[in-house]
Amino acid sequence: MSKTVPVEKAVGMVLPHDVTEIRKGEFKGCAFRKGHIIRPEDVDHLKRLGKENIYVLELGPDDIHENEAAEKLAAALAGDGVKSTGKPTEGKLNLVAARDGLLKIDIDGLYRFNLLGEVMCATLHSNGLVAEGDQVGATRLIPLVSKRPIVEEAVSIAAARNGLLKVLPLRKAKAGLVITGSEVFHGRIKDAFEPVLRQKLAQIGSEVVAVKFAPDEVGLISAAIRACIDEGADLIVTSGGMSVDPDDVTRTGIAEAGASDMVYGTPVLPGAMFMVARIGKVPVLGLPACGMFHKITVFDLILPRILAGDAISREDLALMGHGGLCRQCKSCTYPHCGFGK
Repeated sequence: MSKTVPVEKAVGMVLPHDVTEIRKGEFKGCAFRKGHIIRPEDVDHLKRLGKENIYVLELGPDDIHENEAAEKLAAALAGDGVKSTGKPTEGKLNLVAARDGLLKIDIDGLYRFNLLGEVMCATLHSNGLVAEGDQVGATRLIPLVSKRPIVEEAVSIAAARNGLLKVLPLRKAKAGLVITGSEVFHGRIKDAFEPVLRQKLAQIGSEVVAVKFAPDEVGLISAAIRACIDEGADLIVTSGGMSVDPDDVTRTGIAEAGASDMVYGTPVLPGAMFMVARIGKVPVLGLPACGMFHKITVFDLILPRILAGDAISREDLALMGHGGLCRQCKSCTYPHCGFGK
């Protein structure tokens, strides 16, 4: 595939090495990079660099160059809310978020794509929040030149799934907070949940439209939840009363309010006694007491997924055990850590 040819006959062929240019007192660096496909307008430039003959790669009809491959791969990999950036650099193309939202990676599809061997795509973890312009992945052909059928198979894997990387928008929720606990309701202690939850919801673009306090009584908890929904809440977050003590009746109150699809308990710490349910189309998140004492809990992992439209099942929660242990670092760096990954 490689040979030395007169520079005039090298148009359309590929440079297998960098070509350096030196202009005394002005410039010293790379004039043409490895992988560059020689164009007619490059011939005079190469001659000025002393290149009467040049070492090139000659592509056959079944061969594909890394830059062309990168463009095809990136176009297939980029799903809704993801785009590629410009032209390939040294055979690589970055994939970036086209909007703020929740990154979704088709993990099985990505595995099958990378299993081909001569193509690659590296991504961030799935279910992480990203901002518009954030790099979420990168792809390239691993050799300088490969066979087209390999690239076509990789493109087919990604295209069949409408892209392997997507960024889902988050809806702006109108949250109703139901703070449970007789000690708070009767004013024996000051509530610490409301300010924490208000801040977390605001950071993700949502707002609190109703706050209700209820003692450890099933009927009053149920009534408080229904009152929030009547006042326009399209997301309910309850706090406290999720343990196994006899007076921890928040789950029962949620059920009495009409909840279905209730899933209680997660393999995540902090947050083992977390609960997810639904009242009609309104998601309900039951947050245990750990939400008061820990900066980051399972709530921070689940809330963005709920706002992106995920229906959280027992299987979804079970999968979170791998990476579900928070290190409780003295200086928290979440989300730039392993928690929830």
